[in-house]
Amino acid sequence: MSYHSRQIFNQITDHISRCPIFRRISQFCKQLFEDAPKTTAPTPAQMEPATPETTSGRLSLERVPRDAHGISRKDISENALKVLYRLNKSGFQAYLVGGGVRDLLLGLEPKDFDVVTNATPEEIKKLFRNCRVVGRRFRLAHIVFGRDVIEVATFRGHHGESNEKISKANAEGRLLRDNVYGDIDEDAERRDFTVNALYYDISDYSIRGYGGGMQDLKTGTLRLIGDPETRYREDPVRMLRAVRFATKLSMSIEAVTAKPIKQLAPLLKDIPAARMYEEVLKLFFAGKALANFEMMQEYKLFAPLFPQVDAILKENPKGPAMKMVQTIMKSTDTRVSEDKPVTPAFFYAAMLWYPLRQRAEEIAVESGLSLYDAFFAAMGDVMEQQCQTISIPRRFSTPAKDIWQLQLRFERSQSTRAFKLMEHPKFRAAYDLLLLRGEAEGGNVAKSAAWWQQFVEADETERLTIARSGSKGPNSRNRNAPQRRRRRPSAANAAKAAE
Repeated sequence: MSYHSRQIFNQITDHISRCPIFRRISQFCKQLFEDAPKTTAPTPAQMEPATPETTSGRLSLERVPRDAHGISRKDISENALKVLYRLNKSGFQAYLVGGGVRDLLLGLEPKDFDVVTNATPEEIKKLFRNCRVVGRRFRLAHIVFGRDVIEVATFRGHHGESNEKISKANAEGRLLRDNVYGDIDEDAERRDFTVNALYYDISDYSIRGYGGGMQDLKTGTLRLIGDPETRYREDPVRMLRAVRFATKLSMSIEAVTAKPIKQLAPLLKDIPAARMYEEVLKLFFAGKALANFEMMQEYKLFAPLFPQVDAILKENPKGPAMKMVQTIMKSTDTRVSEDKPVTPAFFYAAMLWYPLRQRAEEIAVESGLSLYDAFFAAMGDVMEQQCQTISIPRRFSTPAKDIWQLQLRFERSQSTRAFKLMEHPKFRAAYDLLLLRGEAEGGNVAKSAAWWQQFVEADETERLTIARSGSKGPNSRNRNAPQRRRRRPSAANAAKAAE
């Protein structure tokens, strides 16, 4: 059907859908079918394996009819359904794909719903006035419904000899541009993991599973489609996705899929820092931070993201820095589980505290600055180096520096100055970091953290008493706090003093 014919067809269906009588009939039929008794659909673990079909490619295809799976349209976003139905009515193939289908089959609530179709981005844009085409590496259509965005991709095809404007890879095999279109079978072969090569067909509500994806979902196996080394070289972020899916879905990474990861981990250094920032949010702000960190350490994926932190962890695997990182991860997971806010500013301030302290000590030795002044010089160095691998937005890097600065003031403000310090906008975040440092380091830092904890948790009257006693006590000045360097007397003053 030509685009002109589809446009006329679409106008007719839209006109019919606006008819009051048609709407009443439609609502009656919908209610009739929704209220009709249904048999309970089986879970993935209860499904009988269907006989796989052979596609034109190398992947097997398993078709699961509507009455043999547990996905209901009630659980799918209304906006995603609008997109699927309009594409289908306009003569295009339209499928819900990937994580949305996977999570629905596992009984989880999908984070988002992605759609795939044989319509090109330009054809999609003509169908939806609320559409914008984005991306260079992968051209995608975003259908915008207020704050909800439905991402629509065209079926990906295999690369051949073509124009560099369409497809391009670098010397290491990483795809720089990938706008080769194909059919659904080719698209499945271009997916990363078999459990993501699942397609929900809006035309008959069936599921198409490729490469044994339904079976892998049942057994909890994370398996890469195609040759793992080739696929990781195409997009090294797939190694991070393997870790994230394994922890999120409680799956085990298949041996062949896991084997090349340690060797290819350094390829992550070539990923744009802006993209890595988004990946870090997914890894450490979704309730599985500690599990992801431990698995990333196992597969040597942490070092390319946080090289400064990793260097310190290798020097002292059981030192304060390791305790700090583990505590950060546990704390973040706890806050996510309790539905409390988490902020990248605090996360990066805590993660980079020990690299900051180490760099400050180096600057103090090299330049002769006091350790206090060296800390301020080191802040820019540490943050700049971290931004080479993870592009931290200024709205988070600037507050992180404020949190660092307050650590120095904590040591000097165990007196009536504590009241003034509490008025700082970043006091609470800085105070939380002080508590983490006390837990990791012990000693004088733990004593300082205990003093501040007592002060913060007291009422106004008790705080005044604590502040006054702190200013008179023997520990009011912390010997380990960075001190300003005293100026040496000039030769003339020294001679005058000698007389």
